[in-house]
Amino acid sequence: MKSIAYLSLGSNVGDREQYLKDAVKLLNDHHEIEVTRVSSIYETDPVGFTEQGEFLNLVVEIRTSLPAETLLRQCLQVEKDLGREREFRWGPRIIDLDILLYNHENIETEELMVPHPRMHERSFVLVPLTELSQTIKHPKFNTTMMALLDEIPDKEGVRLWKQISGEDVYVHSES
Repeated sequence: MKSIAYLSLGSNVGDREQYLKDAVKLLNDHHEIEVTRVSSIYETDPVGFTEQGEFLNLVVEIRTSLPAETLLRQCLQVEKDLGREREFRWGPRIIDLDILLYNHENIETEELMVPHPRMHERSFVLVPLTELSQTIKHPKFNTTMMALLDEIPDKEGVRLWKQISGEDVYVHSES
């Protein structure tokens, strides 16, 4: 059985766009993962440790036969393959992959919490996620992601950077 998961990808070091593209390719190259949709790319202000460069973020929808914990390990492997080093929490990073949703499941293990525990507070996650699906519901709150996004007062830190044209081709935003 194929599961549907949503992953958040972010980068704020080096060629940010290329790291995002490489991460999407590495995910899709895995024989048990199919990237089915990719959001536009958004440039976002850093959260947590703010003395660092701006991020490029996107969200992908995937179909996978991997269990959630194995998918997490594969995401960490993609980060490692692209050269990520974890120096400190919320610090600059070449690439960051987070599992936002896995089917409509609530998962709590030592390694993994799904839905992502802070996704409902982060416009840099909700904006690209709602671009892919405005009706998807948060499994714990049983409300749409769009409703959660509407509750976030400050969305100015998320700016469209490259819009997807509908054929998996990105077009720079005019803003």
